[in-house]
Amino acid sequence: MPGLVIQSHRTPLPADWLTTCIDSVRRWAATADLDYRWLGDELFAPVPTALLAKTRTQPVVATDLARLYQLECALAEGFDPVVWLDADVLIFRPDAFALPATGHCFGREYWLQADADGRVRSYRRIHNALLMFRAGDPVLPFYRFTAERILRTFRSEQMVPQLLGPKLVSALGSIAQFEVQESIGMVSPLVREGLVNQDRALLERWAEGHGAPLAAVNLCASLSANSPSVAVAIDRLLQPTTG
Repeated sequence: MPGLVIQSHRTPLPADWLTTCIDSVRRWAATADLDYRWLGDELFAPVPTALLAKTRTQPVVATDLARLYQLECALAEGFDPVVWLDADVLIFRPDAFALPATGHCFGREYWLQADADGRVRSYRRIHNALLMFRAGDPVLPFYRFTAERILRTFRSEQMVPQLLGPKLVSALGSIAQFEVQESIGMVSPLVREGLVNQDRALLERWAEGHGAPLAAVNLCASLSANSPSVAVAIDRLLQPTTG
């Protein structure tokens, strides 16, 4: 069987620009000879009821766990590799975006933001807006097992949205040295404004933080869903000279 790309989001979509992102992933999957699957609320079907109940007030946490179950189910169906891409991921250079030959990979988060004094600070982590696993690789079951253990020990009020996403994969990845796809990045609000304003110095710093040419980005809908500047940033990224 071919590989499979899975995406999901609540509907109706909260912003028109998300359609542009989703379409970019559909097209890329087709050119990469990967099957594509869109999930609605059935995303959560494989998750144990007790864990879903515990994440009732944290839908992002629930989604971060559910994607792991869905990827495991897809591997069990025979798809190989299996890929998760968040609905706010834009693949703006599909010809340069390819899955590695490794058994797993995560995305790179090189986050830029200004501190109270206006100085730009950088934070280099891993994100789960991209997940890729191949049959037999141990990272997916290990990740899911660890995520479940955390949920069983945390109280609901202790959970933050990033608990099972960037916080967990960055912590595990710093020790286990997870494979990271440097070509898919994360757009912070500061970088988004840099794209809009064509701040070359800031964008060069952002690109250099990846160590590889960027071909896709997570546009952080949780921080920017209703911002009119997102559509402008997308236009900038889709220009041939961007990046």
